[in-house]
Amino acid sequence: MINFRYHVVSLTAVFLALAIGLVVGTAALNGPVADSLSDNVNALRKDNRQLRETVSSLQEEANREEEFATEAAPIMLAGKLTARRIAVVTTPSGDDHVDGVVEMLELAGATVTGRVDIEDKFVNPDNSVELLDLADQASQPSIPRTDLPNNVDGVESASALLATALLDRPSPQTPVSSTDLQALLTAYTSAGYISVKDKVTGPAEAVVVVSGQPHTDRDSAAKDEAVVTMVAQFDKAGPVIVAGSWGGNGNLVGAVRGDPTLSKSISTVDNGNTAQGRLVTALAVVEQLVDGKAGQYGLNAGASSLLPKQKE
Repeated sequence: MINFRYHVVSLTAVFLALAIGLVVGTAALNGPVADSLSDNVNALRKDNRQLRETVSSLQEEANREEEFATEAAPIMLAGKLTARRIAVVTTPSGDDHVDGVVEMLELAGATVTGRVDIEDKFVNPDNSVELLDLADQASQPSIPRTDLPNNVDGVESASALLATALLDRPSPQTPVSSTDLQALLTAYTSAGYISVKDKVTGPAEAVVVVSGQPHTDRDSAAKDEAVVTMVAQFDKAGPVIVAGSWGGNGNLVGAVRGDPTLSKSISTVDNGNTAQGRLVTALAVVEQLVDGKAGQYGLNAGASSLLPKQKE
């Protein structure tokens, strides 16, 4: 029979073995193993410090490049768009950098005829039928419904109607009257499909479409496709320049560059969210209006160069 003394002896042996193990283990770690671990920790600390310094240096370099583009813009753009009339249209994701684009256009001497913000409701696939009906209701004597696409795509019809109202018409077509233009814009604004910043003063020679990242909700594919449809309709009415930011499936810049037809007539800038990109956007407008050429500019796939070639 196992008695109490046996238990005491057994427990004493266990604790003695643990104590010996701790002493031996500590002695081993205080030797080469501990030195090796210490060296590894110090090396990792050094690498981490160097990486932080590199990131900080790159951020400072990017900031300096932004400052350079901002300071160089008045010199590079001076007088290049004097007396030119430009409309600005923003997609639902383009609000963050539209003000910078407008600033560059005005530095070049352009008159911004108006800014129209396309609301998310406009590209929502659930509203296609309502947009078709609204196109009928919003049409005006000098902005008739008769020339719109004859289909069931509400975004296509609404975009075509807006494009014919916001851009110059080729002679000898009847010009859009100011009264009809305001009535059409009011109809779309009241229905929540667009917002108008300040008053649209009249038709423009070209339109700059300012876009951002693609949609991410459950209807993202349909909405991104609708944005491309909208841009394609504006392209049929006049010169279009897309100032966007790169990244994500459904990105507007990538979609235009990937379309062999649209890429021939629509200019794109894939870093329009930076000062450099906004400067290039204004230069791309000059190229469209003066040379009648489209180009793909920026840092990403499909870009032919950083900026349009300047004539001597």
